[in-house]
Amino acid sequence: MLKPKNNHLHEFLTEKINQQDAFSLLKGLTIWLRQGKAKRAPERIALLIQILQNDTALCQQIAILLCRWLCSLRLYPLFIGAGIFSRDGFSRELIDRLYEKFNPAYKDPHALRDVFLRLFIRASDRSWIEAVPPRTWLKLFHLLRKNTPENDRETAQRYLHREGFHAIEMLSIWVAAEALEPNLIRLDNKLLDRDSAFVALKREVAMWLEAKGHQQEFDDSHLHVMLGQCRRQVESLRKKGAGVGAGSSMNVAHLLQRLDQTFDRMILLFRVFSRQKPSAKCLLQLVGTLANASAEQHSVSRLWKSSVGMLSRSITQNTSGHGEHYITRNKKEYMGMVWSAAGGGVLIALMALLKIYLGRQIDNPLMYGIASGLNYGLGFALIFMLHFTVATKQPAMTASLFAKVVERNDKGTAVNMKLAQLLVDVARSQMAAVAGNVLVAISVAMLVGAGFWLTQKTPILTAEEVAYQLKSVNPFGATLWYATIAGVWLFLSGIISGFLDNRADYLNLRMRLRHHPILRRMLPEKWRGKMADYIHKNYGSLGGNICFGMLLGMTGFVGHALGLPLDIRHVAFSSANIGYAVASGGVGVWLFIQSIVFVLMIGCVNLWVSFSLTLAVALRSRETKIDSWWAIWRCVRDIIQARPLSLILPIGLAADEITENPKNKEIAK
Repeated sequence: MLKPKNNHLHEFLTEKINQQDAFSLLKGLTIWLRQGKAKRAPERIALLIQILQNDTALCQQIAILLCRWLCSLRLYPLFIGAGIFSRDGFSRELIDRLYEKFNPAYKDPHALRDVFLRLFIRASDRSWIEAVPPRTWLKLFHLLRKNTPENDRETAQRYLHREGFHAIEMLSIWVAAEALEPNLIRLDNKLLDRDSAFVALKREVAMWLEAKGHQQEFDDSHLHVMLGQCRRQVESLRKKGAGVGAGSSMNVAHLLQRLDQTFDRMILLFRVFSRQKPSAKCLLQLVGTLANASAEQHSVSRLWKSSVGMLSRSITQNTSGHGEHYITRNKKEYMGMVWSAAGGGVLIALMALLKIYLGRQIDNPLMYGIASGLNYGLGFALIFMLHFTVATKQPAMTASLFAKVVERNDKGTAVNMKLAQLLVDVARSQMAAVAGNVLVAISVAMLVGAGFWLTQKTPILTAEEVAYQLKSVNPFGATLWYATIAGVWLFLSGIISGFLDNRADYLNLRMRLRHHPILRRMLPEKWRGKMADYIHKNYGSLGGNICFGMLLGMTGFVGHALGLPLDIRHVAFSSANIGYAVASGGVGVWLFIQSIVFVLMIGCVNLWVSFSLTLAVALRSRETKIDSWWAIWRCVRDIIQARPLSLILPIGLAADEITENPKNKEIAK
């Protein structure tokens, strides 16, 4: 094993020169540098340079060995492969990378791509590569280049250009072929045009290569214009894929990321090989890029982060599109929310009663979990179809809208006053929805319980059931933990809704249903069109509600099966259960008030957990952040001080009124 001492390093270099083993030489040096990590890498490279400067004969022998060895390898597969995703798609590449970790592929010693994969085997290699200053790497490169005979230098230069030109040609062919990719054509059918940016770039590259092959002068300004147009085309496709109405997938995101990587590599190769004699700085930049890419070639986390961004943005974009419906900014919208939540409260009271009945009839925990999940899910779907509101469904939608509204100035600071106003609007709307759900659910439950008592001459709940319902809302037990679990399911239901909406757009579900061969036989065109439009528009909401219900219903069974403290507490259902307990007798006024307070605590946990999780995901998918929550809270305080009732009633503070105040102007900066 190498040690950072002159005599040991000199011995190693001399031994490999005698063996004429260039790969073992580089492999040993790589291991030595990796052992020193980023902290010692600069001094170890400096030590290597010092040895080569002191022993000119050894330096010349190493330079000749490396130069001739390089000319014996295939180079262009490394130029077009390292750091560029495969054409097989995200799922195939993910499987290949996972399989590679368990059963690595054979590395061909005659292909530079495989050599790099054997030299740079860990993602952490990037740290010590980048820890060495560029001027130190340049010093080593110039030293080896100076000690390489002129004939060998010219041979290597011609070979590098040939392989580089081949790589550029292959990359341009890849780009032109993507103009026929169905997933991209779906986003923009202009790619089918004969003069699309991708095809035009291929033609321009062909003319550039022909001129370089004949050593003729060529004005490459138009070539760079075409590269710029291609980059803008990819960005346009990415925005369309992330927008509402288009739909995206991991494969589309993967493909667009591959195109970005391809253009980056083409630009780097143009920079290196556009000159007759490549500059040392450009060559080192190319080698560094390829080394870092090889180190991360089999990184699953890098693949995931690179491909998931656009899909997550598309999902949260669809979710934020629903968020506008849950925010009230005037009296009409506010009263609409109250009445909508009141309608939801009626159905929730009936769903809570059905759940109590199911608990009495079903003894098997699994069957009870499934029945409860269907009760929740189908009930939530019915509430949605009747245009009623469940208060806890709001945060998952409004948080995505909040992230959408996060704007950034040149310094990357959020526009705090605008976000503060949105928070006030969201809080007011949420209070209206909670009030509608809770008050009506309790009232309906009490009326149903009273009716049951009058007709059946017995309370709707037994004394044991009343005690259980009161205990279930007591925050001094596991209640708030169960409320947190419900908040997580609320967050996941929002993500599921966004995913399904994205999927409907991606599949163009509306047109599939309109022209489905079976539906065409069963329904006339008018009804088939209405059904297709409704399902396409509400696919995510219906699916998200049903999934949310099943998550709620099955949580108790999973906790029972695993022996873990798992259950759920939902503010609306808890309030209905308290209503049934009160109607059954034995609940005094103070105990009733205390239980209402406990129910509101459950609601706060439900709402806060789902809002914070959704906001974190939405901000990350948009690659943005809130720079100062404290500044936003100060803006909220100023809004409330100016119009206190705006927190509970639709009395908003206009943006121009806020910014007219000099103090508020400072806060908004």
